Amino acid sequence: MVFKNIKINRRDIITILVLCVLAAGIRVMAAFPAIVELVYSTGVYPYISAFLRKLSGVLPFSMGDLLYALLILYVLWRTVKKLRQAIRRPRGERQWRLSNRLWIRVVNGVLLVYIAFNGLWGLNYNRLGIHYQLDFERGRYSKEDLVLLNELLLEQVNQCKESVIRGGNGYGSTKEIRMQTKKIFHEVAGKYAFLQYKNASVKSSLFNVLGNYLGYSGYYNPFTGEAQVNTDLPLFLQPFVACHEVAHQLGYAKENEANFAGYITATASGDPLFSYAAYFDLFLYANRVLYRVDSTAAKDLKALLHPEVQKDIAELKAYYRKYESPLGGVFDWVYGKYLKANQQPKGLVTYSEVVADVIGWYKRYGKISG
Repeated sequence: MVFKNIKINRRDIITILVLCVLAAGIRVMAAFPAIVELVYSTGVYPYISAFLRKLSGVLPFSMGDLLYALLILYVLWRTVKKLRQAIRRPRGERQWRLSNRLWIRVVNGVLLVYIAFNGLWGLNYNRLGIHYQLDFERGRYSKEDLVLLNELLLEQVNQCKESVIRGGNGYGSTKEIRMQTKKIFHEVAGKYAFLQYKNASVKSSLFNVLGNYLGYSGYYNPFTGEAQVNTDLPLFLQPFVACHEVAHQLGYAKENEANFAGYITATASGDPLFSYAAYFDLFLYANRVLYRVDSTAAKDLKALLHPEVQKDIAELKAYYRKYESPLGGVFDWVYGKYLKANQQPKGLVTYSEVVADVIGWYKRYGKISG
């Protein structure tokens, strides 16, 4: 690889310096979670996110998914074009050449993405978070704490399943679930003001098939403010996934915090479908954690689940088996590295840390619901 006729003019120097100063300012601010919480997460971010959702919410499809697809196609087109140009050169001249300004564009592009990502959302990784807002601590817990949580969740998930069966209304459609998600956050904001959700934008992902093979149930797009749900998931789980993604929209960037914010919202809603989805998901997390400590106790408690809950677990397992692929492992590794780079040193295990959150919540307030 060679650099050809590299020239930097005054405007290039000023641009790079300005971007570097902004990026450095973000890193400095990130070192002070109390400032991030006060100035950014509960200060300017709610306006930024509401504005983004207002723009993207007018479209019935995911604008972020479309933009990502166009970006990938553009990069592929440029790469193929460069390869074809290189192949056409005489054999002795076949080498990559960086044009006068290409490397400058690359540096500027990386800095701009970093600044945009953190300015539009990413700084929330460094906030004090929902534990600070709800005045409770998450810390160490014992085996006895785990067993008790499993028992409490077992009782709730079975009761909620009974309520769903008696109601006989099922889960409706994915569209109805998304509409109910917006309604629930609006109602729960009366109890927890920081969960106020304006300009709702919860959508079905355009990449559901890809998501099935990669193993993700939904994601938040920080550049468009949209919450995407993989609507190929079994319907009984989608209410909790939607609440999790909306929690990301509201500024809870860490996965355990998004899980907990979605959990307290769903369980405080009074909607049996949403409560069931939340208790179902949390029971599976808590039972897996207990299994690592005492597999016999975990199996015994799991065996006490309502037969219809057992059917839902079987359906979920069948869904995951259907789409098993090497892509899932690669995605997990890459995403795990991303989480570790963003204040979540345990990587994908961070999702399971919601168990510690619920135990801390129970010890502080004597309940596991929102």
